[in-house]
Amino acid sequence: MGARAWVLLLVLCGTVFLEGIDIAMVAIAIPSIRSDLGLSTGTAAWVVSAYVLGYAGFTLLGGRAADLLGRRRMFLVWLGIFLVFSGLGGFATEGWMLVVARFVTGVAAAFMTPAAMSIITTSYEEGPERNKALLVFAGTSAGGFSLGLVVGGLLTELGWQWVFFTPVFFAAAILAAAMRLIPAEAAGTGTKRSRRFDLPGAAAAAGAMLLLAYGIVRLEHGLVDWPLTVAAVVVGLLLIAAFVGIERRTADPLVRLGIFRTGSVVRAGLGSLLYLGAFMGFQFVLTLYLQELRGWPSWQTALAMIVLGCDVLLSPTLTPRLVRRFGNARVILGGFLMAFAAYVLFLPIGADWSYLAMFPTLLLAGTGFALTLGPQMIAATDGVAAKEQGLASGLLQTATQFGAAIGISAVTAVYGLAASSGHTGHAGGADGVDLSAFRVALVVPVVMVALGVVVAMVGVRKGRRALGGGGGSGTVAGGGQPAALREPAAVRFPVSDAR
Repeated sequence: MGARAWVLLLVLCGTVFLEGIDIAMVAIAIPSIRSDLGLSTGTAAWVVSAYVLGYAGFTLLGGRAADLLGRRRMFLVWLGIFLVFSGLGGFATEGWMLVVARFVTGVAAAFMTPAAMSIITTSYEEGPERNKALLVFAGTSAGGFSLGLVVGGLLTELGWQWVFFTPVFFAAAILAAAMRLIPAEAAGTGTKRSRRFDLPGAAAAAGAMLLLAYGIVRLEHGLVDWPLTVAAVVVGLLLIAAFVGIERRTADPLVRLGIFRTGSVVRAGLGSLLYLGAFMGFQFVLTLYLQELRGWPSWQTALAMIVLGCDVLLSPTLTPRLVRRFGNARVILGGFLMAFAAYVLFLPIGADWSYLAMFPTLLLAGTGFALTLGPQMIAATDGVAAKEQGLASGLLQTATQFGAAIGISAVTAVYGLAASSGHTGHAGGADGVDLSAFRVALVVPVVMVALGVVVAMVGVRKGRRALGGGGGSGTVAGGGQPAALREPAAVRFPVSDAR
């Protein structure tokens, strides 16, 4: 990979690093924000949920917009919007201002992240170079989140506003570099861009995603106002049915439904949903355990969890070697098995466990992340036509966001029900009921990764069957011979400068 290829990759990775560090810093700062602005518990929760709604609700639309309206254009425009509204969040004096700012920031991330990922998949030839780029991209995202936990804890000591102002400086630097480095999309390369945008399909998709995300987020409240939760989910499902009908009839669909017949795309999306859901749910329970039950300050909690970010080192170093040797599907399966072992080891957590006792779980979970998310990015885009790379990226990002929402909402709901049931019993800690409730909530990530193991095993079996029948594609997505074993292909960078 040449110097220009690496510099462009670093700029694009800077985007997901920015996104990861932004989410983590805000999550750490929520207690201070709530105290300073006098927010209710519900409003404080919506500061986080609004971002999730914006991101999950518009990622599918954002991915397709990159294909139809231009990847470079979508990346630069929405990175600028991300910069502006992140900064506005720091000036908020009322809860509703912060919620609006976080929602728009989430929408901006929903457009810029699939655009960045599709720029990678269309700038690097399918094979070892693209695989390495995607693995670095995935590792940078997780590294940003892990570093954000630490930085957020430190910045909050200076004032919670700095967790919103700091991303502005990063975003401004990335935007300045991107305007020079991201090449213009030359007319005639790839496919002709459609002038007809599927507005009915876009409206139905955005409405469905928003309502389903809202219903999932509301699970955190358990049975409180449950008719509203059910209504949101039901209407969301009806809009999905309407969306499918629209896409079947329109000449220029927002989403070509045939893409769902690509098994690797579907398995990568489902696997990402399950892994991210389990990972985020576990991390949420762990944060509550360390801060609420153990009384650790935010900075100490952040430092304890930083080992979860070991994938930022492993994704570009260890994972490519494993993919070359064992194939994509087997590496993904190994990552799920590691995560399953990690969460099972944490189930009997005690009220006075030492950090050394927790360390194996944290290391296994972080390593599993490195072995799972990057290869799933490869599988989700491998073999997909250039004109649909944004769509494939959007589908994957939608799955990851819904997974995160499901994981956090599910563990919150289960924890709340277990803590309020009064039947958890004394667990030997300072607060026996709470400790037992933590253990019950930890069952959620265990179940999610167990389902992920099943999905990953299907991927391995499909790859073996394809090779046995002589019809294997030889790609990592199929689980057979890794694409990384092919001869390296040159990175495709147009000579023209950015517009």
